[in-house]
Amino acid sequence: MASNTQDDQQAVTEVIAGLVDAWRRHDADAYGAAFTEDATYITFVGTYYRGRGDIIESHRTLFAKYLKGTRLADEILDVRFLGPDTAVVTGRGESYKGDRPKKLTKVQTYTLVREQSGQWRVAAFQNTKRKPIMEAISFKTAPSLIPAAQR
Repeated sequence: MASNTQDDQQAVTEVIAGLVDAWRRHDADAYGAAFTEDATYITFVGTYYRGRGDIIESHRTLFAKYLKGTRLADEILDVRFLGPDTAVVTGRGESYKGDRPKKLTKVQTYTLVREQSGQWRVAAFQNTKRKPIMEAISFKTAPSLIPAAQR
């Protein structure tokens, strides 16, 4: 199978869109179905989940309790293919109630793999809460820390 095709790009971004839609419906099973059986999932508070079952059960609880009534805002910043069957997606995200936030405070990395069936699934997810004040202080005191794209 060829990599980097428009179809691959679309298939990968559709996986992320499916996660956003499953979150909107608070459907933990559909959310978890986007992950490989042995996926890893790291939350912005540092909790480490391993396996689709763990991801599903944790989201079932989150949707019923702490994230009840929330939606997921997502913005894809970059999709890179690391071969025909592996893609890394970098984005920003935020769970919210009410109006969609203007600024998304979490930086997210998804590693997707194409399974034998041809289906793309998330094999690893990392969610990091940005600390803009700390970032600004770091950039002011050590300007060489500013990413090239922001200079």
